[in-house]
Amino acid sequence: MINHIYQLVSPGVFSIEYASTDLADKVILRPQFMALCHADQRYFLGQRSQDVLRKKLPMALIHECCGRVLQDPTGTFAPGARVVAIPNSPQSPDPIISENYRRDSRFLSSGYDGFMREYIDLPADRLVSCDGVPDHIAAITEFVSVTVQAARRFDRLAHARRDRVGIWGDGSMAFVLACTLRSLFPQIELHVVGKNAHKLSMFSFVGATHFADDLPQGFSVDHAFECAGGEGSYYAIDDIIRTIEPQGTVILLGVSENKVAINTRDVLEKGLTLAGSSRSGREDFVEAIRLMGDPAVQNRLNRIISIDDPVCQMGDIERVFRTDLNTPFKTVFEWRM
Repeated sequence: MINHIYQLVSPGVFSIEYASTDLADKVILRPQFMALCHADQRYFLGQRSQDVLRKKLPMALIHECCGRVLQDPTGTFAPGARVVAIPNSPQSPDPIISENYRRDSRFLSSGYDGFMREYIDLPADRLVSCDGVPDHIAAITEFVSVTVQAARRFDRLAHARRDRVGIWGDGSMAFVLACTLRSLFPQIELHVVGKNAHKLSMFSFVGATHFADDLPQGFSVDHAFECAGGEGSYYAIDDIIRTIEPQGTVILLGVSENKVAINTRDVLEKGLTLAGSSRSGREDFVEAIRLMGDPAVQNRLNRIISIDDPVCQMGDIERVFRTDLNTPFKTVFEWRM
């Protein structure tokens, strides 16, 4: 079967690649709804280094997607089944290292073609049923699964005193992480620290919100998550180290293209644990779908989803990327290519 793959060939420029798709042992699905990520935008805008762009382009973008199964030679899914696709593809088993941290894992839309294709072919274990979750919400399952991974790492690493937990950041990642933590650890008092008043007003379901430059006197948390990313990473991490209680755990999720200075003196004096969390695996996807089946979680996620017009032709691809630049949270669109 000849497949149409819509690749970014240089910043802002897309082209069609025609490739043969093997039907022998993989599930074939038709992508239906997709969501954009900051990582996609960094490629689209050329905000990665020239060396990285030369190495990875041309490449199909998008790693957040749901669709319907067309055929499955393994018999795992019936034709027409609604599924979400897992972009991470580990090449070998490892009893110790999670699939999203293995050196041999291939991540689609980061060096390998993502989901902007006419058809997607994946092994059955790279798909998860999303029955009970509306399409526009199922499209961001990968994003939700990343916060599930962070919550699971927190649960394994953080000590038992978890009365107050802070989230630094007021964007999409911080919001979805707050939803996930609220569902998994309802007894924890969540505090969100950010800079944008409108965005902070969206976090009505947490214990309290604070402006980063106006934290209450004596403010402290037992553990913290950093979701600022970019140039804000330094300030968020510095605030966290200053306000966190001794032996607290800090989960880092924000991506920065530049090196970030860290106050190691206070990290050592307080005996802090700093842990990175990135991407996710099948177990996280399964848990994310379970959480997203809750109507309360669906209502919260609806607050941050902006649905753009369908993508029906080449020009629409650039349009949706441009539209996303002015969307405060997540952009979702129907894929009709």
